Amino acid sequence: MPLRAKVTNPAFRATAKMSTKESSGDEPDDVLFNSIYGLRSVELNRPKKLNSLNGSMARKIVPRLQEWEKSSLANMILISGAGTKALCAGGDVAALALQNENGVEGQKASTEFFGLEYRLDHMIATYSKPVISFMDGITMGGGVGLSMHAPFRIATERTLFAMPETTIGFFPDVGGSFFLPRLDGETGTYLALTSERLKGVQALYAGIATHYLHSSVLSSMTQRLSELTFPDHVALPERLEIVNKTMAEFSIGLPPLEEEPMLMAGSLRTAIDRCFGFNTMEEISQALEQETEHKEWAQKTLETLSSRSPTSLKVTLRQMRLGKKWSISETFQREHEIAANFMRHPDFVEGVKARLMSKPPRQAEWKPATLPEVTEDIVDSFFKIPQGERRLALLSKGDYNNYPHAHFALPSEKEIEEVAREGHSSRRPVVDHFLQKYAHREGVRRKVVEVLARKTTTASGEGLKWI
Repeated sequence: MPLRAKVTNPAFRATAKMSTKESSGDEPDDVLFNSIYGLRSVELNRPKKLNSLNGSMARKIVPRLQEWEKSSLANMILISGAGTKALCAGGDVAALALQNENGVEGQKASTEFFGLEYRLDHMIATYSKPVISFMDGITMGGGVGLSMHAPFRIATERTLFAMPETTIGFFPDVGGSFFLPRLDGETGTYLALTSERLKGVQALYAGIATHYLHSSVLSSMTQRLSELTFPDHVALPERLEIVNKTMAEFSIGLPPLEEEPMLMAGSLRTAIDRCFGFNTMEEISQALEQETEHKEWAQKTLETLSSRSPTSLKVTLRQMRLGKKWSISETFQREHEIAANFMRHPDFVEGVKARLMSKPPRQAEWKPATLPEVTEDIVDSFFKIPQGERRLALLSKGDYNNYPHAHFALPSEKEIEEVAREGHSSRRPVVDHFLQKYAHREGVRRKVVEVLARKTTTASGEGLKWI
């Protein structure tokens, strides 16, 4: 039976201080913890609300992760959601919006929730033991924060990924500043601004998920993982490799390309890079207006952007450009400042009410209403620390500038480019190189072949050339 989500050791409360202080209003079973041999599981347990993350849940998860990190009996952590519909559809933003309407005190309380959430995400990002996240079902917003920074992110046929924050007058937080700019080309910028959804295996192709498995094998794989044992002298990198090889045993293949082709690929992917490579929203809009090869896509994208908060769009674009240089720790500290500013901005309450609380949903009335009205000074203000305030204090000292576990995902376009530029006579040696390097992992051939077809030429007598 799952253990009740109850913090029993007062020492862990002291470690997290006020950020994890239990509230009398906390729900008793909104998170379930379980121990299966060496595996420790965190199951978000609000299926009727698509496992939306709230303060009550985060206050329970933080001390439990701290406890397990110190325990020699805990080998790895598994994060999942109750039911079959969602890992986590996001943070409980409706509650935050209502709280914000209480004025400064309510806005401060909402900001404190984000501080707690970001501390939790940062802890997962710097955890000293293998972490596996089942992105089975809807994985959006806060659910992305609980999964994207783990070494192993499992997509299934039910996965539905998105960062829909610009829809509600917010910005793609929970570490979006870190992982989105580090995706191939301008795909991260595109996903951040448009809230485009990735279904199933598309999350693997895009670099969001590290593995794709059918949902029917998750239970059996969990049991198998729980049986793994690691001698004390085995370091984290080797432990991760063992987990990776074990999960590969449960793969039953990717959907055929004829049935589910790579969506952000080919000439459309080129159009995404072409249109979203600018540093101002005005230039991006102009590029979409002038797009001819994928005119229908460009028109649809323009319509999508026109419904978003102009403030959110401009802040998000700045975030994508600055985040490339932020470390994982600075990411969560800077995002906490941005979130605090959005809690004070009218677009967040208006966006949540219009899109999530109104039945049926209505178009939000943004303030400012147009892109030109959102000045550089307004955007600048979101990235400043108000006088008298300090950066968010994190619970872990771990830090890095690039994911140390990125190699468990498919090879990046940058990696493929480096090998392709080594002077090969054809594309075949490049494909073979990555198949060997990644031990013929599923999806590697498809990814490398797509990138080479789009970015290289094989002119007669000249060999392979990167465009």
